[in-house]
Amino acid sequence: MTSPVDDVTNKAAEAVTFVDKYGPMILTGAIKIIVILIAAVVIRALLRKVIDRITTPGKEGRKPGLLKPLRERAPQALGNLISERREQRAKTIGSVLKSIVTIMIFGIAFLEILIVVGINITPILTSAGILGVAIGFGAQNLVKDFLAGMFMLLEDQYGVGDVVDLGPATGTVEAVALRTTTIRDTGGTVWYVRNGEILRVGNSSQGFAVAVVDLPLSYGANLAEATQVLDRTVREVADKDPLKADITAKPEVLGVEKFTPEGITLRVTAKTRPGRQWAVQRNLRAQLMPALEEAGFTAK
Repeated sequence: MTSPVDDVTNKAAEAVTFVDKYGPMILTGAIKIIVILIAAVVIRALLRKVIDRITTPGKEGRKPGLLKPLRERAPQALGNLISERREQRAKTIGSVLKSIVTIMIFGIAFLEILIVVGINITPILTSAGILGVAIGFGAQNLVKDFLAGMFMLLEDQYGVGDVVDLGPATGTVEAVALRTTTIRDTGGTVWYVRNGEILRVGNSSQGFAVAVVDLPLSYGANLAEATQVLDRTVREVADKDPLKADITAKPEVLGVEKFTPEGITLRVTAKTRPGRQWAVQRNLRAQLMPALEEAGFTAK
């Protein structure tokens, strides 16, 4: 029988042997793991800082660096909304880039740590590929919404402040995210439209808009005289406030638009700043109809 002292001595000898044999390897592995984690954190922080830098608008409302190579359809006539539009567009794309960077860096770091520990990562990579395919099939709608949102942002199809017709809803865009677009209609209702379900986009706030005013007249009216009255009146009101700031080109009296059982319809059009066509239409209608009535033309 061995004495307790001998047992302690044997265990101490085994511990020393274990440390001599595996100590350097464990220490080296621990150092490698620490270095990998530190490198991952530092690289992630640097890349996130770079992303923040290129997604931050420059001074005096200049476009963020991330958007400089991308086409921008937003008209300058949107005024202060253009800065909000650019900022949200860059911020959304930047958020996606940050998420991708974080997943990629820590994913690579995790695999490197497994290699250091001595685990074969080939089965893990194979399983991850199969799992990714399964998730892709199960989340097709989410992936569809995500990709559609990315392309909408990159192509700048619409942005905050634009008046759009998305099919399911029409109104003013309040927010553009990667999965949904939020718009508010004229009645004040907020609509959340999935990007993947948007098949067409009608944007009334890009470049310019056209105010269309239809004016009804009786069949007995002298069309030539009515046209002259409209032409003279619309030129006068277009050169005065508040329409002067909204109308960007000389208004046109197109003439007869249609015949109806009730009478004749004359059409007047004016090119306006984007989003201001409805206000211009209301103002023109309010001033043109009284001018026709004063000239002796009656509406039906």
